Amino acid sequence: MEPGLYLVATPIGNLRDITLRALDVLAAADLVLAEDTRVTAKLLAAYGLKAKLERCDDHASGRAAEQAIARLREGQVVALVSDAGTPLVSDPGFVVARAVIAEGLPLHPIPGPSSLLAALCIAGLPADRVLFAGFLPPKSAGRTAALEALKGQRQTLVFFESGPRLKDSLTDMAAVLGPRPAAVARELTKLYEECVRGTLDELAVDPRLDGPKGEIVVVVGPGEEVQATEADADAALIDALQTLSTGDAASEVAKALGLNRKILYRRALELKGK
Repeated sequence: MEPGLYLVATPIGNLRDITLRALDVLAAADLVLAEDTRVTAKLLAAYGLKAKLERCDDHASGRAAEQAIARLREGQVVALVSDAGTPLVSDPGFVVARAVIAEGLPLHPIPGPSSLLAALCIAGLPADRVLFAGFLPPKSAGRTAALEALKGQRQTLVFFESGPRLKDSLTDMAAVLGPRPAAVARELTKLYEECVRGTLDELAVDPRLDGPKGEIVVVVGPGEEVQATEADADAALIDALQTLSTGDAASEVAKALGLNRKILYRRALELKGK
């Protein structure tokens, strides 16, 4: 196996979801950096593997990066895993990967399980354009501000959340984003896998989601398209004309607001004349 840092996706629940290539890397690794060494030790034991484990959580990611770089310079194989799923997605391993890239050392993805993609598959919501927003702030004020910034997005939104905060998060989502269709997926690939679908306001009061256990993914459908008004178009054109030609301003505004370029071009000429 070629030397390098291997980002190894691990099961999010069902241990049978491990890939053959992931097992090859874990078997060959001179060092495995793990978010929680106890969790990874159980995975290795399930497949009869032994490896040198070192912690790589939020507090140890800097030291783990130094260890990885030192071993890669010696031509060794280093694997990096999170507790479940694909490393670097809301994961402290990001620090290690960035450090390895900065040193010009080899980095290899070993794809596999992902709770984000698994939730999208069963949510029943559009998956052609997706924005992954990770974990929202823990307090309502910060959470509301973050959701306000996402309110204008016209793609499906995906969040990670914990059981104790789920109710409050769904309540804030309903208040800010409105009654959008959504799905809450939990315990994915495990025995008690569940996906609860409904509008955000319905989910916020659903008793099944009252402090559930396990890892949770919330998928929120895109908001409805809102037709721009003449006032919106004029304001956008005036702003664009400050730095762009009439034609370019009309093109940019047409693309941004979904309006007819020819009509916008004529209106831009009128505004420029004034």
